[in-house]
Amino acid sequence: METEVSPDRVILVGVQTDELGEDKFNYLMEEMVRLTETAGGEIVGEVTQKLPRPNNKTVIGKGKLEALAAQVELEEANLVIFLNSMSPNVNRTIEEELGVRVIDRVQLILDIFAMRAKSSAGKLQVELAQYEYLLPRITGQGTSLSRLGGGIGTRGPGETKLETDRRHIRSRIGRIKKELKQLEAHRERTRERRQSGRDFNIGFVGYTNAGKSTLLEGLTDSKTYVQDQLFATLDPLTRKMTIRGHNTFTLTDTVGFIEELPTELIYAFKSTLEEIRDVDLLVHVVDASHPARDMHEDTVMNLLRELKMDKIPMLVVYNKKDCLNKDLFTPTLHPSILISACSNSDIHRLKELIWQSCIELAESYTVSVQPEESDLLALYHQKTLVESLEFDEVKECYIVKGYRRTNHK
Repeated sequence: METEVSPDRVILVGVQTDELGEDKFNYLMEEMVRLTETAGGEIVGEVTQKLPRPNNKTVIGKGKLEALAAQVELEEANLVIFLNSMSPNVNRTIEEELGVRVIDRVQLILDIFAMRAKSSAGKLQVELAQYEYLLPRITGQGTSLSRLGGGIGTRGPGETKLETDRRHIRSRIGRIKKELKQLEAHRERTRERRQSGRDFNIGFVGYTNAGKSTLLEGLTDSKTYVQDQLFATLDPLTRKMTIRGHNTFTLTDTVGFIEELPTELIYAFKSTLEEIRDVDLLVHVVDASHPARDMHEDTVMNLLRELKMDKIPMLVVYNKKDCLNKDLFTPTLHPSILISACSNSDIHRLKELIWQSCIELAESYTVSVQPEESDLLALYHQKTLVESLEFDEVKECYIVKGYRRTNHK
């Protein structure tokens, strides 16, 4: 009989520095609430402070730390999560002062990634990121690691693994990297086959919870994990899509981007995003109804530039139109379309726009096919986008007009 584990009682802490404006800081704190809830925590308090920069010893000021310790005791909290990143020494200092587990936003996101990873590659990438993040935090902790036995921020490497010496952990990191390299070689071969094929390859990107998975499900009539949660999708997911009777389109979903994405996570999931590095078209999905829409767009575009993917042709899909006043909506990125992923007519409109976008990237052709060459005629239908087929009475042959994907990579 399984005993039900009580959720962590969490107090969130954030320092608004000179680099963070009021709106951005408030949004990031609201996002911390969503992240904590996604990880399964129960928020029992929140502490914020304005400082030019985080205190180099305790992030927050001495007086605020004492107030936080009192609140931890009053609310019977067993976990404190900081918005601001912490060094291992600062992390240990605050834990000693508060007497409860303390983690930061990076470890919280890593924890959610550990929950979401399903494929062997995804799990290995999470484990690698966690070990590399936790390794400097193990030194000098000794038996205090027994506190890492369960709860938010502890998924992935278990207590026994973390208590072994650093040499063993480094050895495990080396083995994970070797396994990931083998998996990467396999993925590269798969990508090359896809690139050399007839299909138009389309990659989905967007801020987390923008509705990419719902859209993928609508476009491909396939069931994917769709939830109103941050990072509902983690592992790359590729599906076939049919437009105008042609099933020559593949869609690949990816992990959602997030503001202030920690460097550890960019590298940990580099291979996830590499799945779409060589696509013909990027579909950037934006939650049109979100109050921080502009920030979401900037986050995605900046990360695409960092990953050198900003030159790929892009179509922007403003999603969730049913949640906003369409008369007041003005798109900021182009070319774009405003839709609801839950509307069949909007899905049809989007498919037509994807068709037009792919045609603009394709090579047009006109060929003559003799009546007895039925196999060749079938091949054109199978391998290209046939737009028209007419029989020329004078030449006594079929005139086929259409578009074929160019191997531009």
